[in-house]
Amino acid sequence: MESAQIGVNLGQYRELRRETAHPLLTSIGNTPLIPIHRMASHLKGVEILVKAEWLNPGGSVKDRAGLRIIEDGERSGRLTRDKIILDSTSGNTGIAYAMIGAIKGYKVEIVAPASVSEERKRTLQAYGANLILTDPLPGSDGALLEAKRIYEATPDRYFKGNQY
Repeated sequence: MESAQIGVNLGQYRELRRETAHPLLTSIGNTPLIPIHRMASHLKGVEILVKAEWLNPGGSVKDRAGLRIIEDGERSGRLTRDKIILDSTSGNTGIAYAMIGAIKGYKVEIVAPASVSEERKRTLQAYGANLILTDPLPGSDGALLEAKRIYEATPDRYFKGNQY
């Protein structure tokens, strides 16, 4: 099954969300340490390890940040079932929000520059996120300002992730 299909399935079945820990969520951060023997072979008593963060379910170390931001919002009471997760991003944190939001049953709105890659746009949409594209010229700064404007217009509607 392709990742886009998985995302669509997660988005379609939000109502089936369970309160128990989802295997994808518990796998975030539990990536292996891989020894790189060749780099330290000439150094006695030295072992170099690489943390394989690309093996997180969303493919990035940003899965950790997205999960932490969402869980902190839940614990503090700022993120409730009636709120939409909102943030600006041009990449992996937005994908993490969308994936985790789909699993946990939250709606997600991502504000990004229109210049973001088509692959990222498709991935965000496959996970069910609403993608709001901004003028590419100001880049991430323009997306950040637009997310702030959206939040300030209706703060009771949103949980602002504020990764920056």
